[in-house]
Amino acid sequence: MCINGRVVAIGAYFGQDVRGIVDRLLTEQMADGGWNCEQENGSTRGSFDTTINVLESLLEFERATGADGDVRVARHRGEEYLVERRLLHRLSDDTIPDRRWLTVGFPYSWNYDVVRVLDHFRNARAAPDERMTEALDVVESKRDGGGRWPLEHAYHDQLQVDLGEAEGQPSRWVTHRALRILRWAGRSE
Repeated sequence: MCINGRVVAIGAYFGQDVRGIVDRLLTEQMADGGWNCEQENGSTRGSFDTTINVLESLLEFERATGADGDVRVARHRGEEYLVERRLLHRLSDDTIPDRRWLTVGFPYSWNYDVVRVLDHFRNARAAPDERMTEALDVVESKRDGGGRWPLEHAYHDQLQVDLGEAEGQPSRWVTHRALRILRWAGRSE
């Protein structure tokens, strides 16, 4: 399931028939609305990391193929899984289970972080939900004195292309995403 979400997004973008994989993802949505790669190993709860990968893929599939009721319903349930948790918290004890979600990185693979999830919602919805306030505050707080956002974590040690960015330095990729998120949320100057 983990790789299937990424395959759907790439396949849909390039016009490939990925409907079979989408159908499988729809059957693997968990009772709480999320998805989890470890479901086949007994996991009974959704995973933030897996869920964001599937959500991005389903949105790309919808855009490439047109509106699909089953896909839209599953995507909305998955989005609600994250929003219900204020994008960062467990329901059971209200803690942030993985502090790395607060560390902004690029480029993504399977990794979940606060900028990535907010950028998905910016891409999928006309306006933010009030339950996203804390996550928006986190993004806003990371802006440096020069008005840019640093790359806090490089998710890949080696890329085929040098992006010209280093951890701890201002990142044009993170800054671009953060600015468009804040504009969407009505928080830009």
